[in-house]
Amino acid sequence: MDLAWSRRKEPPERSELRRPAGLWHRLVRAVRFRLIVPILRSRHSPEHTARGVMVGLVCACLPSPVGQMGIAIGAWVVARRLFNWDFSLIQGVAWTWTTNVFTAAPIYYFFFLTGQILLGRWDDLSGYGAFVQTFTTTMSNETGFVDTLLAVGKLIVLQWGFAMWVGSIPWAALLGWIGYRLSLRFVIAYRLARARRLEKRLASQQQAV
Repeated sequence: MDLAWSRRKEPPERSELRRPAGLWHRLVRAVRFRLIVPILRSRHSPEHTARGVMVGLVCACLPSPVGQMGIAIGAWVVARRLFNWDFSLIQGVAWTWTTNVFTAAPIYYFFFLTGQILLGRWDDLSGYGAFVQTFTTTMSNETGFVDTLLAVGKLIVLQWGFAMWVGSIPWAALLGWIGYRLSLRFVIAYRLARARRLEKRLASQQQAV
């Protein structure tokens, strides 16, 4: 009986692998599968992929109540129809997720602070604690998703809107440019390395024959 039970019992290492992953592990996994893997699997040119990353980061920096993914999709339609300029829609939508429920408060505060400085409002630099408290209180006071979205949108547009938009513009331009350059180099380097591995594999197979 004990022998049969021991055969059915899972090894300790396998049961440990099934334990819920920590927050950091889930974050790294989400970044890998939502942002990095689509870049590696893209069949388009490196420039096409890099432009998608650039647009996604620019849209992620825009404090819009309608949603950054909607802005990315709208930009894709307008760019193709009116300017004959194309980019990866998958990358554009995916990279808007860099601003999410976990990162929105500190990022929006940084935009607000930058905007206040650019506008010369040195006497009205709200502390981060007060900013986050107002942000989280607004979200917690609403019960439904639509109500929460409207409340946050009203807060962004009416109370912090102008300064936040002014502060987001230089960072959107900078992060978009950095995202384009880094993703372009990353895709080119990855494809060159993959081509070299394929050449070595084919050469070894020919030698074996």
